[in-house]
Amino acid sequence: MVLRGYVPTSEETLQMLAALRLQSLNSDFSTHAPFPRLEELFPPHVLHARLPPPRRRLPSKCRGARLRAGLLASGLWGQTLAKQRAERDQRLRGRLREEGATTMAAIVEKWKLLQGMGRPEAMAAYVALVREWPGFGSTLFDVDLRMSPLGAGSQRLWLGIGAKAVALYKPGEPEPLDTFCYGRISSFGASDSSTFRLSVEDRDLLFETSQVDEIAQLLSTYLASAGTQPPHELATSPSTPAPTVPSQGLCPAVTPWQHRPPAGSLGS
Repeated sequence: MVLRGYVPTSEETLQMLAALRLQSLNSDFSTHAPFPRLEELFPPHVLHARLPPPRRRLPSKCRGARLRAGLLASGLWGQTLAKQRAERDQRLRGRLREEGATTMAAIVEKWKLLQGMGRPEAMAAYVALVREWPGFGSTLFDVDLRMSPLGAGSQRLWLGIGAKAVALYKPGEPEPLDTFCYGRISSFGASDSSTFRLSVEDRDLLFETSQVDEIAQLLSTYLASAGTQPPHELATSPSTPAPTVPSQGLCPAVTPWQHRPPAGSLGS
């Protein structure tokens, strides 16, 4: 989940997580130690986000420019565009290699600071860092929140299913946009094969997702483990009234996630 970007945190913390992984795999730093590929240690999307966005080609201001090219000129123009595209891609790949080398060097420097740390301690420190995110332990699903019942417009979100609550996150943001404890959920289920419905008090939330069944099953599991009858609506019987859920009290308060290295394990 860290490598796929589902643990939103700073690059500094991501580098420390990568260093702890190296310490766990290879023990103390050594130039002879086998190095995993960077994408096995650090989220690739972070490196790609540093690259400049592709420039949009401006339309020609002169209409005659389109007319003065015959078949031969068109062929030459196409070759020119292909050459420019290849040169641009080569520059981007070079920039990506540079960013990767800089990141790996930073990870190695942090790895050197972990000398003497055993594998169990490195694993414990890794988990301690990840646990500082309030959403730790939740299963995250990529969903599109439908902005209206008619399907006009949507918003890409993470739907986090946890043991005590359901939360909505903007991708990459550590704090949830909204949190619903199970006592507020009146019903849920599949509206169709790609739409998941979550009814929270007087609101109906519709999510477009390819994981409708997985979300429904996980919600049912958490509710059943808490001894609560799941308020599950099936798409085949929309007229069946959903059972009510006894109130389980307020959701746990969400506090800002501030990274604090575990005492005595990560150095200064």
